[in-house]
Amino acid sequence: MGKKKLDVMAKEREIFINGEVDENGKVIVPGCVRNGITAQDANVIFDEMAEFAKYAFNKSHAAAYAVVSYRTAYIKAYYPEALLAATLNSFLGNLDKIPMYIDECKNLNIQILKPDINKSDVKFTIEDGKIRFGLGSIKNVGISAIESIVEDRKKNGDFKSFTDFCERIQDNSVNKKCVESLIKAGVFDEFEQTRKTLLESFEDILDAIQDQTRKSYTGQVSMFDIGENKEENQKHKYTFKICEEYSDKELLSMEKEMLGIYISGHPLEKLKTEILKQTNIDTMKMKEIMEASENGGRTEFKDGQIVKYAGIVTSVKKKYTKNNTVMAFVTIEDLYGPAEIIVFENCYLGAQDKLIEENIVLVTGRLSIREEEEPTIIASSIENLSEKKEKKLVLDIRGIDEETKEKLRGTLRFFMGDRNNIKVEIIDEEGTKPCGAIFMIKDTVEQFKEILGEERVSV
Repeated sequence: MGKKKLDVMAKEREIFINGEVDENGKVIVPGCVRNGITAQDANVIFDEMAEFAKYAFNKSHAAAYAVVSYRTAYIKAYYPEALLAATLNSFLGNLDKIPMYIDECKNLNIQILKPDINKSDVKFTIEDGKIRFGLGSIKNVGISAIESIVEDRKKNGDFKSFTDFCERIQDNSVNKKCVESLIKAGVFDEFEQTRKTLLESFEDILDAIQDQTRKSYTGQVSMFDIGENKEENQKHKYTFKICEEYSDKELLSMEKEMLGIYISGHPLEKLKTEILKQTNIDTMKMKEIMEASENGGRTEFKDGQIVKYAGIVTSVKKKYTKNNTVMAFVTIEDLYGPAEIIVFENCYLGAQDKLIEENIVLVTGRLSIREEEEPTIIASSIENLSEKKEKKLVLDIRGIDEETKEKLRGTLRFFMGDRNNIKVEIIDEEGTKPCGAIFMIKDTVEQFKEILGEERVSV
């Protein structure tokens, strides 16, 4: 029952009700009927057991869960920053879960601060009621390298500049890849140079420091070491290739690449209201579908249901089938995480110009729910989100007679129902007014034009 194997359950239902005998007619399992219980009552009992088995606990397990739930609720109510910081640390490296808890921080008005070379620790920490992103969660850095950086900072004080940082970490296990990742993550943003300047310059600066270190080992002295103070030496030794900063879109893209999430902003944040209007599913709901499928719970969504999903394209993997038709597996990420979209040839050919990384799209398709698999969407159409505008049916009723109005009312009632897909507005002598919504099909507009005249109807 717990594994929801329907064929096995059907067999066991028969044994439970009518029992089981061997080939010689010997009773192995008596069954309910032999024990004086009617088949009807036995069916009801079996149904109750099947329902209970979807998510059953023994009492000791349920009691332990209750204690943990109560304590967690108490901590969340009185110490939400501490709880969420600890939760984020428990999911380090799990980029499927972290966005969900980052969103929970936003819901509780807890600000997530981006990583900072002089303020961040290895893990997520609390700072003035906010949560500071940990350096150890940045991609490609390595925990040992970050631990050595934090240890140096605690021992010798804050890093005063990017070059000061480079000089102090030269003997530690901090390589160029680690420094590049730290720059992309924005940990040096408090210093005067732009990220683009640092990315264009850091390798030359690290090479200059290593070269100076080698010379000091051999006793050589450069011309810059003679007759100048340390501040002047710095200017001569390190040359930055001054560049203007990247665009906001490029900075956010780097942030996502290095941190796995957007912190300082999100490309979809400004479109959140519009996305809610145009969609009926998101990755949070898709995770709930997965959990319900695993635990035997209920969900508002069904396999094969038509859904609308919007997000930013993060990857496109194109392949050819055995029939030599093209298809693609597309990852599209919304505010809460990524979802897989399967695009077959008939849809792909019309949408390939929109399936570009970092493009924001609206997907209409069929929801695919399979046991022990994450839900996917099989796309039927893909369009740029900006192309999707809310349509309205506008009817001009100024100066029409009562008989025509009655016909119009009847036609509006005819097209109203549970699947309304377009709003209706009426223009009368007082101005434009909303008039509900209808389900519009191919010939709907023509019917309204027949009643009111072509010039009085527009979409």
